[in-house]
Amino acid sequence: MRVNNIVIVGGGTAGFMTATTFVRLFPDKKITLIESPNIKTVGVGESTITQFRQWLSLVRIKDEDFMKECNAIYKFSLRFTNFHKKKNSKIDYPFGNPLSIDENGFNLWYFKKIIYPKTGLNDYADSYYPIMSMVNNNKIYTGKELGNYNFKRDTAFHFDATKFGIWLRDNVCKGKINHIKSEVKEIKTNKNGIEYLELENGKLITGDLFIDCTGFKSLLLEGALNEDFIPYNDIIPNNKAWATHVNYTDKKKQLEPTTNATALKNGWVWNIPLWSKIGTGYVYSDKYTTDEKALIEFKKHLKKNKHDISNCKFTNIPMKIGIHKRLFVKNVVAIGLSAGFIEPLESNGLYTVHEFLHYLTRLFENEVITQWSRDNFNYSCRNTFNNFAEFVSMHYALSERDDTEYWRANNDRVYDKTLYDLQPTQHRGFRETIINKMYNNRYDSLHGISCILSGMNNSPLSDNTLRYGNFVEEFDYTPYMVSIKALDDRKKYWNDVVKDSPTLYEYLKKEVYNV
Repeated sequence: MRVNNIVIVGGGTAGFMTATTFVRLFPDKKITLIESPNIKTVGVGESTITQFRQWLSLVRIKDEDFMKECNAIYKFSLRFTNFHKKKNSKIDYPFGNPLSIDENGFNLWYFKKIIYPKTGLNDYADSYYPIMSMVNNNKIYTGKELGNYNFKRDTAFHFDATKFGIWLRDNVCKGKINHIKSEVKEIKTNKNGIEYLELENGKLITGDLFIDCTGFKSLLLEGALNEDFIPYNDIIPNNKAWATHVNYTDKKKQLEPTTNATALKNGWVWNIPLWSKIGTGYVYSDKYTTDEKALIEFKKHLKKNKHDISNCKFTNIPMKIGIHKRLFVKNVVAIGLSAGFIEPLESNGLYTVHEFLHYLTRLFENEVITQWSRDNFNYSCRNTFNNFAEFVSMHYALSERDDTEYWRANNDRVYDKTLYDLQPTQHRGFRETIINKMYNNRYDSLHGISCILSGMNNSPLSDNTLRYGNFVEEFDYTPYMVSIKALDDRKKYWNDVVKDSPTLYEYLKKEVYNV
């Protein structure tokens, strides 16, 4: 298949990110984007992870280009409140690469936890990630004296996803694509996939490649080509969300560089600070509560946090959790929710969009797309999706909450398929975690998963393990004391580096929003 004429069905963030990618990387291609005039995007605020910066670099978009227009702020970490225990538990997953201190690598902290049992579980992140000094003090630092921290590599964004899609439309795609606002009335298929689209305005649209960005509806891949959908409810418990926006009551304090996920009785609430407001929503399972009860629980949470909800508009969002068996079938490829979705935890909403787009553009390095190319794309996307889905599911699998039927069901969930049937994936998978804990007695810098494991008190080491492995009745911890002190000294140094830096609010006000 030779691709010169690309048709994107669906607007929104996924549609215009797709159009932007092809406009910037393949300007010689003919690109048509068909957008329904009747479908509104959800627009609940978007939280990204650092790979989003890779996509921005790929399509040559700078921070200052879009931030002011999209209510954007910088983000340094994710926080999970009350996931481990019902009360007073906190897990931070900061961005950037962890920084070891000696030959013990990232296992030194577990020795510290054994020697000093009262050490807080979140101290792991504080000890290995320099960026935590910024998170804990709500500061922003752009210099080079903070360990291995790099501002352009180790930060991400919160922004208004609806405004971001509009910004891409007006500032990158305008004049470079054929943008049609019309409903797709009929889809004509043949042995090669889609032959043409008939629009409500009477136009017939043909193309070499059709990209499905129609959201959960998956109008092309599932609707027209009947591609099977594989649900992931065996490892992901949630399928619904209530979403809204709330106003700041103390913006200088509440505008934090962190996406906070707070576990409640039947799911969890996201808190995404934007420049002008806070995006928030309650992710839950309708197997354990009703929509009405979930909304009551969500409102109670917001009031407890002193938010005025009298003028809030609450939107209920059904979520289709899983992925299609194949994402590239004949001349159709799915990007975004039409391909698959895990759930909002760990800010993965746009992650599959830019990752799958990157894989797709790799196919265009050759003149012809073959079935081998499609199969490579499908494998890469499924592997990436499985990898992240496993990571997300571990937030539930490792929890010790048992205060409601919802959390007890997570404790009782059987992970046989994940543990035994799936092939080992990269650094987030179940298998690596089990092997490293049960056999190797160490974690080798598993990045985010080590933060989750430590925050859930899932240590690879114990005094019994050390005595067992070293054939001793009493293990000598003396050799580790100097390095443990160095861990604490370095944390103090990192905090000293950022102490005179502006708060996130002060920096954004001056450097981005000019107010």
